[in-house]
Amino acid sequence: MSESETAGRGQAALLGPVEVRELAERFGVKPTKQRGQNFVHDANTMRRIVATAGVGREDTVLEVGPGLGSLTLALLDVVDKVIAVEIDPTLARHLPETVGVRAPELADRLTVVLMDAMKVTHADLPAEPTALVANLPYNVAVPVLLTLLAEFPSIRTTLVMVQLEVADRLAAVPGGRIYGIPSVKAGFFGTVRRSGTVGRQIFWPVPQVESGLVRIDRFTESPWPQDEAFRQRVYAVVDAAFAQRRKTLRAALAGWAGSPVEAERRLTAAGIAPTARGETLDTAAFVRLAEQS
Repeated sequence: MSESETAGRGQAALLGPVEVRELAERFGVKPTKQRGQNFVHDANTMRRIVATAGVGREDTVLEVGPGLGSLTLALLDVVDKVIAVEIDPTLARHLPETVGVRAPELADRLTVVLMDAMKVTHADLPAEPTALVANLPYNVAVPVLLTLLAEFPSIRTTLVMVQLEVADRLAAVPGGRIYGIPSVKAGFFGTVRRSGTVGRQIFWPVPQVESGLVRIDRFTESPWPQDEAFRQRVYAVVDAAFAQRRKTLRAALAGWAGSPVEAERRLTAAGIAPTARGETLDTAAFVRLAEQS
């Protein structure tokens, strides 16, 4: 698709393969495995992600790892404010320039924050984000996702692109082989589901893995407390349960509870069979267990 055709569909001229490589060369940027950088160069995929997220004019979108701006430009077409958090100084410096050239009438909608997404707090952002839409760096996708959901309760909708295996784990249901810590912890915040797959060929450089989209809709009214102290209590029992996955919960939670006998007492009080295993419990069951601690 030509640049003129791309621009005709919206206010921003989205990036294609040629533009992505040209920008990278101009800025002296080489994608690094250390930062999990794979730049997207397919405009239709970017539009699909934005449409699947369902964000609109009223949203303030938090984007992590905007890179050269492929998703940023697509977001600016439909939302009033994008806050892009970028750890790479070169990419952060040039992103406003790219937006200014390819979507000058939308440039004032963008704020770039130069920092590690794992360390972002309310004080670092100009506004409370209502949505998280991002192509997350694959090497830190889960910790970044969970950190931002915990730090910003204002995020009601999340749509992230991650490694396909990670997407499957995040959206897994109890009882399956891949159900585990990411599944339970993501489920603490809301409803998690897969929202499609993404092929390798839309990235430069082409990664060795497929990608998937994960959507999280935060609970409108949470069925359990969402404060930091309680969340850490839930996380503690989840970590203990899956640290010894093959053991019964009576045995796996002995250290967490203080003894096998106390673990059995807490399990029974929470309505959970002491002979059950962690992979059979949903997030609500782990919450009940945390309430016994």
